[in-house]
Amino acid sequence: MKNRITDLRAEHGWTQADLAQRAGVSRQTINAIETGKFDPSLPLAFRLARLFDLKIEELFLDDQ
Repeated sequence: MKNRITDLRAEHGWTQADLAQRAGVSRQTINAIETGKFDPSLPLAFRLARLFDLKIEELFLDDQ
């Protein structure tokens, strides 16, 4: 699943560690999501979307 997290995180001036702390996950989890190696759970997807003040479908793009 593609996502806009890397670009949005950069726009906010946040490191992966910053975003991880805000979302309550590890930096490695954020890295895995950004690189497409891991799809977040629905609760985590909602948390990430709220942090960027977006809807889930604006943050995650269905590539199928």
